Amino acid sequence: MTNNVIVKKSNIQGKGVFANKDFRPGDVILEIDDSHVVKDSDKLTKRQYAFDLDYLENGKVVHMQAPEKRINHSCHPNAYTKTARGIRKVYAMRDITKGDEITFDYAINGHNDGTFACHCKSKKCRKIYQGNFFKLPKAIQRKYLPYLEDWFKKQFRKEIKGLTF
Repeated sequence: MTNNVIVKKSNIQGKGVFANKDFRPGDVILEIDDSHVVKDSDKLTKRQYAFDLDYLENGKVVHMQAPEKRINHSCHPNAYTKTARGIRKVYAMRDITKGDEITFDYAINGHNDGTFACHCKSKKCRKIYQGNFFKLPKAIQRKYLPYLEDWFKKQFRKEIKGLTF
């Protein structure tokens, strides 16, 4: 499945992940390797802490591997993750053409207060990335409801209930 994508220089930041074929909404782009669980004893660099970790349910932290660790943030993403039967996969959110960069909005399923200047260059760029889903504008939160992980919806059910009509 990793032949579905290629890692190369990105106009967003550093290296990015690019489609090696066309994808339709709901297509699986790749499977994420969540086997590299971070332990307190692990010696990680500041860069790894900042860019290579993913925070999942129940405090689980994984050290992302290539190619998924190269997926850049965008305020107008074309992909999202979902976990089914213990396997997390990247899915197309909308049509993706061969050669397009695969992007996530890192705030989907985000539950931390990290922020950074956004350089996604999308017409919908919010200029500042906010790591807490619930600090996104309400309209964007509602738009992202279908893309939230089940564990996130369960953990934050009260907050999410307030978003539904």
